[in-house]
Amino acid sequence: MKVMVLVKATKDSEAGVLPSTEELTEMGKYNEELVKAGIMLAGEGLHPSSKGARVRFSGSKRTVLDGPFTETKELIAGFWMWQVKSMEEAVEWVKRCPNPMRVESEIEIRQVFEAEDFGPALTPELRDAEDRLRSQVEGKK
Repeated sequence: MKVMVLVKATKDSEAGVLPSTEELTEMGKYNEELVKAGIMLAGEGLHPSSKGARVRFSGSKRTVLDGPFTETKELIAGFWMWQVKSMEEAVEWVKRCPNPMRVESEIEIRQVFEAEDFGPALTPELRDAEDRLRSQVEGKK
């Protein structure tokens, strides 16, 4: 099962406060463990929302909203993409994670949809098109 592990933003991360050398070293060691275990597929930190944008959809209308965004608890400061056997395994790995922030923080784990999750709505033609796109994306690595 593939999961996305979301590191929630804090006031510090939204203010652009960068991690210390010690924090970077500790997280680097944790990421090495994830890679050695064959779990980590990707992972990155994100700039504050002040450097971002949102696009709001309303029918055919598109409205661009520039950051910063005020609800810090709803923002993401970074992510990992993991391949795990179960949600329980993902939870156990997150529990081993060094605190990603200097203050109280939160990490959310969400399962990624797989093709079979869509049932009959994902026709053989749509599945083939998805497979072609995936091959193209993976070929660019």
